[in-house]
Amino acid sequence: MEKEKDNKMNFSVVGMSCTTCSGIVEKALSKVDGVSFASVNLATQTAFVVANDAVTFDMLELSVKSVGYSISKDFSIDLDEKRYREARADLILIWGIGLPMSLLMFSHMFFGFDFSWYRHLEIIASAFAIFYCGRKTLRGAWIAITHLHTNMDSLIAISAMASLLTAIMNLYGFNIPSFGTVGIMILMLHLTGRYIESHLRDRAAKQVKKLLTLQPREARVIVEEEYVMVPIKAVKPETLIRVNAGERIPLDGVVIWGLSSVDESLLTGESMPVVKDVGSDVTGGAMNLSGSLIIKTTKADEDTFLSKMLNLVRETQGTKIPLQALADRITLRFVPIVISLASLSALLWFLAFDTLSAFFAPLALYLPWPTAYTSPIGAATYAFVATLVIACPCALGLATPLALVVCTGEASRSGLLIRNAEAIQTLNEVNYAMLDKTGTLTEGNPTVTKWKLPEEARPYAYKLESLSGHPVTKAVIAALGKQSDIPEPENITETAGNGISGTWGNDLWFVGRPLVYPRNADKDMTIVEVRKNEKPLGHFAITDSIREDSAMAVKDLRALGITPIMATGDRMGVAMRIARQVGIKEVHSEIHPQDKLSLIQEAQVSGAKVLMVGDGMNDAAALKGAHVGIAMGGGMDLAVDNADIVILKGGISKVVAAVKIAKKTQTVIRQNLFGAFTYNVIAIPLAMSGLLHPIVAELAMAASSITVILNSMRIAGSSGTNKNV
Repeated sequence: MEKEKDNKMNFSVVGMSCTTCSGIVEKALSKVDGVSFASVNLATQTAFVVANDAVTFDMLELSVKSVGYSISKDFSIDLDEKRYREARADLILIWGIGLPMSLLMFSHMFFGFDFSWYRHLEIIASAFAIFYCGRKTLRGAWIAITHLHTNMDSLIAISAMASLLTAIMNLYGFNIPSFGTVGIMILMLHLTGRYIESHLRDRAAKQVKKLLTLQPREARVIVEEEYVMVPIKAVKPETLIRVNAGERIPLDGVVIWGLSSVDESLLTGESMPVVKDVGSDVTGGAMNLSGSLIIKTTKADEDTFLSKMLNLVRETQGTKIPLQALADRITLRFVPIVISLASLSALLWFLAFDTLSAFFAPLALYLPWPTAYTSPIGAATYAFVATLVIACPCALGLATPLALVVCTGEASRSGLLIRNAEAIQTLNEVNYAMLDKTGTLTEGNPTVTKWKLPEEARPYAYKLESLSGHPVTKAVIAALGKQSDIPEPENITETAGNGISGTWGNDLWFVGRPLVYPRNADKDMTIVEVRKNEKPLGHFAITDSIREDSAMAVKDLRALGITPIMATGDRMGVAMRIARQVGIKEVHSEIHPQDKLSLIQEAQVSGAKVLMVGDGMNDAAALKGAHVGIAMGGGMDLAVDNADIVILKGGISKVVAAVKIAKKTQTVIRQNLFGAFTYNVIAIPLAMSGLLHPIVAELAMAASSITVILNSMRIAGSSGTNKNV
């Protein structure tokens, strides 16, 4: 039976508020028959699913709705901004209420001021804060409870409602302390955290927004010598379009008329405009600066470089690392455990008040804040509220997502696109970096310096090279110039790392790797041979300049404990010349694509972790087989599709940047998780013992969350690169 093709789907998830929510949605998606992989990212409110063709969007939507949430295909650029504005409005309102109430409460606690109207005002203010400012939190808690699970909203809602209930009961004469204002403070800090998260999420979406603003909605299509504005989705390949000065190029194509400077900085990061004339390739989204161009489109809208990068960014937003998955599993159980512990402490204090107070009361004498060892119900309420408050919102839930948001933002500003977030964790363990030569260590713009080929063979070489995807084909085509048109070949075969062949009649023509390198060919040049029926007719000698950052990047990789290795299909002389100039000691030359994969597998068998960097069709298998595959953004689609990280601009110095970002992110995440875990291990028992005042618990909880946020922000700037995107 033929295997069903895997489908990748990205979409927004609506209604999530914490890692527990995202874990529940992810579990629901994974249970859909036909889904092989599902990942839900709370920080970006997106999901990424890999499934077979039998799985439809409606099936996924039904599964998510079954657990109380909803999904949408809408990736509107205003979505994150809308959430950000709403979070800011709620924050201003809750602080407008909470700050005066907190000042009144502290005045009463520490300075003895007594306001006869305070208890009534506290109930009114708390009720408004909870039921209006906290309406989204209550809705999130209700969704969780009605679907028989808990989330962080559940913890916040129960804590705030319990605090309000103490104020009401205190007003009606019950011998329990009033914590009504504590409920307001819980929501103040919760909504502050939401605001910071939405702000970071909005920043994380900036890459998508920037890419979306680059592409025009319409193209000026030439129809019978007239110009017609047509939506870009309706423009097919081989269509002629005109782009005037000051306009963005709508689609990928090749210039057939005109001369102009084109700004590609937002796509490639190169600040200097590039001159485009007849025969030049242009990329959709680039800005045409000086002159009019007539362009023949080469790709439909969904296949353009810009569209593919946009899809990659969206795909990236739905993935996460194993450490985050571990944190998600912990927080999934954290909320019910905390609620259970709070209930247990209240029950124990109510039933064994005399025994517990006799033990803990002497310790309370050393505390600067009042305790509630006056009555069983007072002590039970005190411990119950303090235990709930100390755990919400949980710093454990923020520890990994916030670090990853800052990490992906730093990578984006450094010209890196992280397709697989797991690579961030794996990069910390890499021992070897397998580096391709052409287009990786070198510029990837080869030039023919010498060539020799009979006149009658040139049209056949030209035709075959025009059908090839190898990086050197442009150099050969440029050297040959325009040739007479001949029929299309039959039996076209292109072998990665070897060459391309085709038949005309009974003759087999081949362009690619020589059978035997010509004696008179320079040893440090790449040789492309032309053969007819296995008989060599001529060859092209090609050179490619080294990227200016390659030598320093190789040195930096060694400093990071990673051994660089060159693996290339080119001849020994060429490989050794490049290796000497960039400082690589181990070189594997004249190898085929399967040999690159074999080298990686040999290292993996010995227990080493391998990073592969390449850009060509012949690198695809190695990129997929390595622990981490990094593709040059200007390379073949096949290489990009098999990579974990894509370099959108620059050379292998970006590999160094990726490793530095990964190491910093890993360190920060571990610090965040350790700090959050330690905080809860110490604070929760204190709260259960009645030694921790709910106000102090609230301040400690806020401090832990702020520490996680500030620590995560340290990732910014860790790449050490010049961010000129």
